Amino acid sequence: MNITKIISKAFDSRLKEIDLYNSQAGEIQHQVLTKLVSRAAQTEWGKKYDYKSIRNYDDFKNRLPIQTYEEVKPYVERLRAGEKNLLWPSEIRWFAKSSGTTNDKSKFLPVSQDSLNDIHYRGGKDAAALYFRINPESRFFSGKGLILGGSHSPNLNSNHSLVGDLSAILIQNVSPLVNLVRVPSKKIALMDEWESKIEAIANSTIHANVTNLSGVPSWYLVLIKRILEKTGKQSLEEVWPNLEVFFHGGVAFTPYREQYKQVIHKPDMHYVETYNASEGYFGTQNDLSDPSMLLMIDYGIFYEFIPLEEVGKENPLTYCLEEVELDKNYALVISTSSGLWRYMIGDTVKFTSKNPYKFVITGRTKHFINAFGEELIVDNAEKGLAKACAATGALVSEYSAAPVFMDKQAKCRHQWIIEFAKMPDSVDKFASVLDATLKEVNSDYEAKRWKDIALQPLEVVVARKGLFHHWLALKGKLGGQHKVPRLSNTREYIETMLELNNAAS
Repeated sequence: MNITKIISKAFDSRLKEIDLYNSQAGEIQHQVLTKLVSRAAQTEWGKKYDYKSIRNYDDFKNRLPIQTYEEVKPYVERLRAGEKNLLWPSEIRWFAKSSGTTNDKSKFLPVSQDSLNDIHYRGGKDAAALYFRINPESRFFSGKGLILGGSHSPNLNSNHSLVGDLSAILIQNVSPLVNLVRVPSKKIALMDEWESKIEAIANSTIHANVTNLSGVPSWYLVLIKRILEKTGKQSLEEVWPNLEVFFHGGVAFTPYREQYKQVIHKPDMHYVETYNASEGYFGTQNDLSDPSMLLMIDYGIFYEFIPLEEVGKENPLTYCLEEVELDKNYALVISTSSGLWRYMIGDTVKFTSKNPYKFVITGRTKHFINAFGEELIVDNAEKGLAKACAATGALVSEYSAAPVFMDKQAKCRHQWIIEFAKMPDSVDKFASVLDATLKEVNSDYEAKRWKDIALQPLEVVVARKGLFHHWLALKGKLGGQHKVPRLSNTREYIETMLELNNAAS
């Protein structure tokens, strides 16, 4: 008997609701806005902006300014100190620790009980529901799910409030029923010392019947390779023969796809991209032949979008969902049941479909290179790297890039530091193909590279093994949801990376 097929029937009614995304997206989103504004009307924030008199989206966007973490931070500090009813009417006991801003090492984003239930956990359930539609022969529930998450600690020495990775907050508060079908134990899953944690997870799960994985691809590779070392196996399905799906997110999967083929050989392994950030759960891949994700529009999140060329302006143009255009880059702005209002999260997206609304993540508003007017985004970089790898037989583990503003010969260029899981047959050829592909996918880059006048050919620096792991460790960002900055408009990150690389050579 296939127990998964029986359990998956419980998701049928939810799938019918999701199917309404095709025809009722605008109405659904405006209902979400009305509900959020109504719930928060009596909060300090709601009174400040007179939420009681907001009747529609135009009222909302004309009255509230766009927020970044710098504007939200004073409220977060008060919430962390125990104040209530500031941004959202329920008590805020959890704070998701995320990568920092220009002024702060870390951001602490409020997570309400409402948002846990109507955003994050709903996202996880819907990812499963959509996967069962993709793979009706799934045996998902015949074994356990392995969730690789971060850690948490008391907030401001309070035992009743926690701060940590979102994944740790989710594991801490998950239903006891979910714990019955999940490994490792909560005690191991929430360990804070990363290398000990990897060892403990490997030891405790090697003999489990794992059918599904959830987590960040870069950190999962560390765990998988350790498990293969300990067992002496060549592929992960030799350890877990019933493994069938990896729900991944946090970083683009493109640089890791070939590496996963090296450690998971089974041809029917499924890879499903999800978009579950500290600020909310936004999307799930619902078609394995299409890399786009379905925008989840009936959670406690109202979406707005700023055209990339408007980012940084004092009063940028913003659009609601039904106003967006296809194939255009937008900065994502959200209002949520955690009390984030018109909050720009820093990610950029591009829509590939409107019926239903589907999108791809194209980068970060701060992770790009535009030192010379080239407007290079992460999406361009991923496409360039994929072609360079295909042309040279290389596999990329990690990378980061930044501009060289002017060298001793008064020349400007982009400098890439790349850690290879498999070296290219020629680093020069790799660099040449990468450069040529960036010209193909980005007309601004092509224009700046014209006859080497404004920009010289890019430079590839080969990183030693483990460089990025070392760099993250020095910054106290090893494991969990921490990520390497892919592109930077300054040399803040790359200079330290180069110093570490040179020190070992």
